Amino acid sequence: MYSPFLDLIVGCGGWSAPLLLLSYFTLASSARTWSVIFYVLAFFFNYPHYMATIYRAYHRAEDFHKYRVFTVQITALMVLTLVLSHVWLQILPWIFTIYLTWSPWHYSGQNYGIFMMFARRAGADPDKFARRALYGAFIVSYLILFLGFHTGPSTDPLFVSIGIPPVVARWEQIILSLAFMALSVFGFCRLARGTEWKRLIPCLTLFSSQFLWFFLPATISLIKGLAVPQSRYSSGVLAVMHSAQYLWVTSYYARRAAETRKAVLSRKNWRPAAYFAVLGLGGIALFVPGPWMASRAFHHDFTASFLIFTALVNIHHFILDGAIWKLRDGRIAALLLNSRERITDAATQAGGRAAAAILWISQDSVRARALRLTAAALLLLWGTVDQVRYYLALRADNLPDLQRAAKLNAYDSGLQMRLARRAMQDGDPQQSEAAWKAAMRSSPKDPAARQGLLQLLIDQDRYDEALQLTESSLQYSPQDANLLIDRGFLMQHAGHADQARKDWEQAIAVDPDQANAHLYLADELDREGSPATAAWHIKRYLQIVSRKNATDRPAPDQIIALVLRMADCQARAAQIDMALKSYSMAEILAIQTRQPKLQSVAEVNEANLDAKAGRLSEALVTYQQALRLDSLAGDYDASAEDWLAYARFLDDSGFSPRLAYACVLKAQTQRELVHGTEAFEPVSALRRSLEARLGPSSVTVRQGQEAFAGQALQLRP
Repeated sequence: MYSPFLDLIVGCGGWSAPLLLLSYFTLASSARTWSVIFYVLAFFFNYPHYMATIYRAYHRAEDFHKYRVFTVQITALMVLTLVLSHVWLQILPWIFTIYLTWSPWHYSGQNYGIFMMFARRAGADPDKFARRALYGAFIVSYLILFLGFHTGPSTDPLFVSIGIPPVVARWEQIILSLAFMALSVFGFCRLARGTEWKRLIPCLTLFSSQFLWFFLPATISLIKGLAVPQSRYSSGVLAVMHSAQYLWVTSYYARRAAETRKAVLSRKNWRPAAYFAVLGLGGIALFVPGPWMASRAFHHDFTASFLIFTALVNIHHFILDGAIWKLRDGRIAALLLNSRERITDAATQAGGRAAAAILWISQDSVRARALRLTAAALLLLWGTVDQVRYYLALRADNLPDLQRAAKLNAYDSGLQMRLARRAMQDGDPQQSEAAWKAAMRSSPKDPAARQGLLQLLIDQDRYDEALQLTESSLQYSPQDANLLIDRGFLMQHAGHADQARKDWEQAIAVDPDQANAHLYLADELDREGSPATAAWHIKRYLQIVSRKNATDRPAPDQIIALVLRMADCQARAAQIDMALKSYSMAEILAIQTRQPKLQSVAEVNEANLDAKAGRLSEALVTYQQALRLDSLAGDYDASAEDWLAYARFLDDSGFSPRLAYACVLKAQTQRELVHGTEAFEPVSALRRSLEARLGPSSVTVRQGQEAFAGQALQLRP
C-alpha cells in the first residue's frame, strides 16, 4: 500500500511488542512523563483519526446521504446526549463504561478488516468456513478481555462492572482460550490453501498484533490473577497504534479516491499535507473547544466535560466507522483491493446548503482563504494552550506551575485539588482553602473536593464551618454515606449525640458495609450503656475489614485492640461465652502477628472471666502465661497491672496469702520502675489488707519477695 516496512510496522502492528514492553516497564516509574507524551501524541494520531471518519462520511455528498441515518440522526442523538450528560452527571460512568468496553471491540474489528484486506490482496480466496473461523478467533480474543473487564466489582468510579463472579469468569476464559487456539489453527490452515505462506506475512503479523493486544494480556492476568485495567485499552500506547493504523489505511483510501476523481472529473491531485492538516485541525476542533467552552462559559468541571466529550466522540466514531467501512462495498473494495473498477463520482456535485457552505469555504477566494487561515490559526493556538495547560496541571510538586494552569482555566476540579494539596504542603492554608472551594464550585458533587475542604476546616478547629459544609453538601447528596458519617462526627463534637447516632444509623442503612459508621456507632452505644449492641457493631466492622485486601486493612495491633474491646463489651453485657471466644481470638491474632503485649492483655482478661466463672485451673495457667509474656516484652506498667490481678485472684481463690502478698509486692516493684515511689491506691489497699492478715510473717515475705513470687508462678491446679 505504501511500502513493505510501513505496511508491516504501522498497518499490521509490527511495532506492538516493543512499544507494549516499553510502556509496561516504564509507565509505573514515569507516569507523569508518559501522560504528557500520550497527550501530545493524541494531537498527531488520536484526534486526527476521529476526524478521518468524519472526513470520510461528510466529505462527499453521496456518502453523506448514503449514510444519512448515521451522519444526521445518530449524530443528533450524540449531541443530545452530550448536552444531557453535562446536566445529569450520573450518566457519565455509564457512557464511559460503554466507551471503555466498546474500544477493544472496535480495535478488533479494524484488525479483522485489514486482515481480510491483506488476505484478498495476497490472492487468497477464503471460503465461508475459513472466514467464520478467523472472525471467531478475533471475537473470542475480545470476549476473553471482556470477561477480564467485568469480573468482580469495579475499582474505577468511571467504570460500571457487570460483576461476573471470578470463578465463573475464570472457567469461561479457559474455555475461550482453547477455542481461540482451535479457531486460529483451523482458519489459517484453510486460508493458506492455494496461497503461499510468504504472501500471508501481513496477515500473520496482524494476527500476532491481535494476539499481543488482547489474548496475551488476558491470559497472563488469568494465570497470575492480575486485574486487567480497562483504561489501558482505550488510552495510551494501544490507542496510538490503533489510530496510526487507521490513518494509514484511510489516507491510502483518500489518495486512491482522489486519483479516481482526477481521472473521471479532472480534479486536482491529492495533497497529503492538506489532507493531514484538515484531519489534525478537525481533530482539535472535536476535542479541545468543547470542554473549554463548557468550563469557561457554564462553569462546568473541565475534567468531567473532557471525559464526556472523549467518550461520546469515541462512541460516535465506533458507530459511524462500523457503517462506512465495509469491504463488501463495491467502491471500498475497488480502492483498497486494487481492482480496476472505476466508480463514478458525479454525485459529489449534489448537496444542500451544508455542502454549498463547505464548497464556498474550500474556494480560492480571498475571504474564504482568510476564513480558513483564521480558523486554522485559532485552532492551533487553542490546541497549544491546551497542551501547555495540561503539562502545567500535572506538575503537582510545583506550586507556581499549578497556579499558571489555574489562570488558564480555573474550572478544573482535579487541578484545583492538586493546587490545594501543594499549597498546604508549602504552608499556605489560605490558598489551599480557596483552591478547595474552587474545586467544589466546579464539581459540587465530587466527594474528594468536599473531603479535602472538610479536613482542612477540622484541622483548623473550625468545626462550625465544617458542620455547615456537611449540611449544604447533603442537599446535593442526601444518600452519601461518607457525608452522613462526617456530619455525625461533627454533631457529636458539638454535643448532639442523639443526632450523631441517627446520622451513623442512616449511613449504615444507605450502605451496610460502611465500616467506620459501625465503629463510631459502637463508641456512642458503649458510652450510652449498651455494651451488647456496641459489641455487635464492632463485630460487624471486623467482618467488613476482613473482606478487604491486606493492604487496605487496619494495622494488626488495631484489629486486635478492637477484638479486645468487643470482648470487653460482651463481658459487661454478661455474654461470657462470647467474650471468652473473643479473647481467645485476640490471643491467636496476637501470636500470629507477634504482638506479645496484646497477647498478654487478652490472656489476663480471659483469666479474669475464667476466675469469675469458677474455672480456677484455666485461670491460673492463663495468668501465669500472661506474666511470662510481660517479662519478655519489658512492659513494666502492664506487668504491674497483671501482677496485681494475679494477686487478687490468688487471694480470692483461697491460695496462700503469702503468695498473694508476694505478687502485690512484685506489682509495686514493677510500677516503681516507671513511676518511682508515687502511690498507687489499688496496690496499697490490697497490700494493707494482706499485711493485716499476715502479721509479722509479712516481713519474711518481703525479705524473700522474688522467691515467693517465683513460687506463685510455679503453682499448678
